[in-house]
Amino acid sequence: MIETIAAAIGLFAATNIDDIVVLTVLFLASTRGALPGWKVVAGQYLGFIALVAISVVAAAGLTIVPDEWVGFLGLIPLAIGVYGLIRTLRRRGSDDDDDDESAIRAGGLIGVAGITIANGADNISLYTPVFRTNPIPDTIITIIVFLVLVAVWCVVARLVGTNKTVTEALEKIEHWLVPAVFIGLGLYILIDSGVIVRLIDALT
Repeated sequence: MIETIAAAIGLFAATNIDDIVVLTVLFLASTRGALPGWKVVAGQYLGFIALVAISVVAAAGLTIVPDEWVGFLGLIPLAIGVYGLIRTLRRRGSDDDDDDESAIRAGGLIGVAGITIANGADNISLYTPVFRTNPIPDTIITIIVFLVLVAVWCVVARLVGTNKTVTEALEKIEHWLVPAVFIGLGLYILIDSGVIVRLIDALT
C-alpha cells in the first residue's frame, strides 16, 4: 500500500507541476474579484475528476475522445486568454481597475474545469496504462491520493496567489499576466499535441 501511495504521489507531481502556475494565476485573479476562490477549487476538482474518469474508461479499452482531437482542448485556455487580453487593451486608458469583468469570471466554474482538462489532457496517456495494469484496489488508492493532492495543490497555489507581497509585486502587470499565461498555455497545448502541424498539412 505504501508503495502504491508513493507511486501515486510521484505520478501526480510529475504530471501536474504546471498546474501550480495555472492555479496560482487563477487565485491571483480571485484577489481582484474576478472569480471566487471556491470556484477555482471546485473547477479544478471537476476538471481533474473528468480526466481521471476518462483515463479509467480508456483503461477499460474504450475511447471517448480520439487522440487526434485531444489537442484541440488547447483552444479553451487560448480563447479565455485572448478574450482577457482584448478586455485589458480596451481598459488600458481607464482608471477603473476595480471593475474588471474578466474572461475568467465569464468562464466561471466550467471555464476553470475546461482549463484543467485542457492542461491535463496529456495526463490521460500516462494515467491510462497505470489504471490498466494496476489491480482495482491499487487504482482506487491511487485515485484517492490524487484527489487529496489536488487539495494540497490548491492550498499551495492559494497561499502564493493571495500572498500580499506577491500581489503587490505583480499589481502593475497582473492584467497582462493572466491573459499571457492562458494564451501561452493554449498555444503550447496546440503545438505540443501536433494540432497546428496537422492543420498546416491539411491546408498545404
